[in-house]
Amino acid sequence: MMSPMKVSPDERPRMTVPRFRAAKTGADKLTMLTAYDFLWAKLFDDAGVDSLLVGDSLGMVVQGKASTVPVTLDEMIYHAEMVTRAATKALVVVDLPFMSYQIGPRQAIRSAGRILKETGASAVKLEGGRTQARTISALADAGIPVMAHIGMRPQSVNVYGSMGRVQRDGDELLSDAEAATEAGAFSVLIELVPAEIAARVTEAIDVPTIGIGAGPGCDGQVLVSPDLLGLTKGFEPKFLKRYADLHTEATRATTEYLREVRAGEFPSEDHSH
Repeated sequence: MMSPMKVSPDERPRMTVPRFRAAKTGADKLTMLTAYDFLWAKLFDDAGVDSLLVGDSLGMVVQGKASTVPVTLDEMIYHAEMVTRAATKALVVVDLPFMSYQIGPRQAIRSAGRILKETGASAVKLEGGRTQARTISALADAGIPVMAHIGMRPQSVNVYGSMGRVQRDGDELLSDAEAATEAGAFSVLIELVPAEIAARVTEAIDVPTIGIGAGPGCDGQVLVSPDLLGLTKGFEPKFLKRYADLHTEATRATTEYLREVRAGEFPSEDHSH
C-alpha cells in the first residue's frame, strides 16, 4: 500500500473560513501563529501555517506596553494590512482591540468592517462567549466571520489583575463556547484552561477549538511567534515550548558586527565595490 503524498506548502490550497471550520473533522490538527508584519508573516505562510493571528498582543511584544488594553483599532489595521499582504495561503484573523466592540453590535460591525475592508483579512476575533453572543450573531449576520476567545481574557486586565479574566470553571467555559457557537462563531480560541476542560469543550461543540495553554485535546494550537522563536526573555509559562533561541543568535551576530566595525575589519575588500 502506497503512503499518501505530502502536499508542499506551495501546493496547498488557500485556507478559507469554511475549510478551517471543516478541519474539525480532519486528521491533522490546525496550526496558528501570531504575526504582526510582512517579514514574519511571509516566513510563516511559506512554511505552511494554516492561520495567522494578528493579535492585540502586539501591544506587548511589538510596542513594549504592559498590556493589550492601549492598542487601537487603527494600529490593528496597520499591522493586519502588512500581514495580509504577505499571506497567500494562510487564513488571517485579526483581533478586535479593547473598546472597539464592547459598546454593542453596531460598533462591532463598524470596527470589524473596517478591518476586513482595509486589510483584506478574512475574519476577526473577540473576547467573550455568552456576554458577546448578541455581538457575534450580529457580526455573523453581517457576513463577518468571528472567532470567539474564552478562558483567559487579557483585555480585562484592569478588572481582574495582571492576566485579565481567567475562567477555570468547566460549566462556565462550556456555556460560553456553546453560546458563541450558537451565535455563529466559526471557531473558539481557548486560553489557559485545564486540559481536561478544554477537551470537554472541544468534544461538545461542532466548530474547531484552538488552544494556547489548554492542553492537547483542542483541534489546533496557537503560540505567540516571538515566544516560539525564543526572541523574548523572562516569560516562561509551562505551556510554552521554544523551538529556537533567536535572541541568543541575534545578540551574538550583533555583537560580532559591532566588534568588526570598531576594529576596522568590516567592511573588508570582499564587501567593498
